[in-house]
Formats: sequence, structure tokens, C-alpha cells
Amino acid sequence: MGSTSDLPVMEKACKLLNDLKVPFEVNALSAHRTPDAVEAFAKGAKARGVKVIIAAAGMAAALPGVVAASTTLPVIGVPIKGMLDGLDALLSIVQMPPGIPVATVGVNAAMNAAILAVQMLALTDDNVAQRLAEYKATLGQKITKANEELAEVKYEFKTN
Repeated sequence: MGSTSDLPVMEKACKLLNDLKVPFEVNALSAHRTPDAVEAFAKGAKARGVKVIIAAAGMAAALPGVVAASTTLPVIGVPIKGMLDGLDALLSIVQMPPGIPVATVGVNAAMNAAILAVQMLALTDDNVAQRLAEYKATLGQKITKANEELAEVKYEFKTN
């Protein structure tokens, strides 16, 4: 992430990866303040066994693109809401030049970034695929429970 101020958003990704037993790293790296460290991280990631990188940043949001420029690993960008409700970060991450793709999720959508990363890993890891399938199966249960609770809410003109 671009700074530790992004951690409250990125904690959702960390929790999901941890719950699915997917090893991960967490680092604060700034494309503007620590460019050499960003490049070293990105260039050394594959050798450390990293298979997918999630890079989160707000405002100018250069981090995902700078990381993508220094690695052949897939990079998923998470625009962090800051100025302009995160639109500035979203546009910065999504508008990459040809040859430097960054898959981009919605503003503050760290959990979706983690799910996308796990889906990529599941292509070659049956254990991860099984845990992901189990997690995804629970998503429908949450909606079923919500509808059961909504059925108990009474209004004079409510018909269900």
C-alpha cells in the first residue's frame, strides 16, 4: 500500500487472505517517496514466491502502475478513497499505457482484490480452489439470512 493510512481499507484483503490460508506480505511503499524500494520489491517479488501483487494507493495512485512496470507478475490495483471520492485514484490506476496492465477493482474494494488474487492462485492450486469454493458458497447464505430477517420487518403497506 502507498502508506499505512491505507491499512483500514486493506485490512479486508488481509483478513480474507488469512481466512483462506493464503500466505501474503503487507508493505507500505510509496511510488513517489520510496521509488527505489518499490522497484526492488517488484523486481524481487517473483523470486520470493509471490504470484500476484495487490497494490493500493490513493490520490495520484502511481504505486500499482510503478509496480506493474517492474514485474511480470499480475498486479491488481485498489484505488483508495481520498480526494474526489477516489475518482482520481481510480482513473490513475485504470489508465495504464499499453504493455503495463493493472487489473483494477472498485474504490476501496480491497476484498474484491483479494478474491481476484485468490481466483488467480486457484488456477494452479487445488487446495486454494477448494477453500475459495467454500467461501463463495457462503455468500448466498448471507443473502438468504438477510431476507429471513427482512421478512420479520413490519410496515403497514409492506406486502411480503
